[in-house]
Amino acid sequence: MNISVVIPLYNEDESLRELYEWIDKVMKVHNYSYEVIFINDGSTDNSWEVIQQLQREYPEQVRGIKFRRNYGKSPALYCGFERAQGEVVITMDADLQDSPDEIPELYRMIMEDGYDLVSGWKQKRYDPLSKTIPTKIFNATVRSVSGIRNLHDFNCGLKAYRKEVIKNIEVYGEMHRYIPYLAKNAGFSKIGEKVVKHQARKYGITKFGLSRFVNGYLDLLTLWFFSRFGVRPMHFFGLLGSLMFFLGFISVIIVGANKLYLLHTGGGYRLVTDSPYFFLSLTAMIIGTQLFLAGFIGELISRNAPERNNYKIEKEI
Repeated sequence: MNISVVIPLYNEDESLRELYEWIDKVMKVHNYSYEVIFINDGSTDNSWEVIQQLQREYPEQVRGIKFRRNYGKSPALYCGFERAQGEVVITMDADLQDSPDEIPELYRMIMEDGYDLVSGWKQKRYDPLSKTIPTKIFNATVRSVSGIRNLHDFNCGLKAYRKEVIKNIEVYGEMHRYIPYLAKNAGFSKIGEKVVKHQARKYGITKFGLSRFVNGYLDLLTLWFFSRFGVRPMHFFGLLGSLMFFLGFISVIIVGANKLYLLHTGGGYRLVTDSPYFFLSLTAMIIGTQLFLAGFIGELISRNAPERNNYKIEKEI
């Protein structure tokens, strides 16, 4: 099979048939063998009924997954990736803002140009400033943290993947925003970008609020930490804890030495506990000890993790 199209959706019943017929038209023109996997993420409208009808009409091409409740885009993509069989996997949103006409070029870039992943870039967007400005700031931050400098739009739903990529990454939580980063951490470094057409929403309203930007930064911090220290937490917590303990210990010595100096020179008698620096020093030592122990416990957990030495071997002769 040439292409699997994975489409997560939530309350998009008005657009599903039109989207599928558009995809089908593009596939037939280019003579691709394909499947479309709709993941109904707990919709409360008639989305599942539309998917069932499409599956009855096109049993060879249409597959459907229905969640009991709304889990989010990442779980939907995870389940779609598990079932995808095509050599190239295309993801797109169900709201008709992503154009299926982009599929042939995305497929060519994977199969002929040798990219592992190609991300769409909606250079011209039909979104309000309240969405576009935070998006630009967000993407600039992700480029800096991930080191993937050539991508302008990490969160674009229209992406193409080599099959091996989606079978070797785990999309969880709300990590769908960082699939290129996940792919890079899994060893797939040939990541490209294609300018794609962004269309105005035809039906309904957007399902994403501004909270996604806050959650996005928290997820980015988590992903950065796990990519750097996931199997060696002692390198982070142990180093930070040791530095804090050392600074606190040196500060206690300075406070004590200052007390002895005053006693020796007759500068007056004063309890070390009268100095706020004494308590700050003790606090630093305590926090440093706790951080060190957190790293030690994390190291013990990491060493017993079954996937600790689950390395992805590309070739063996």
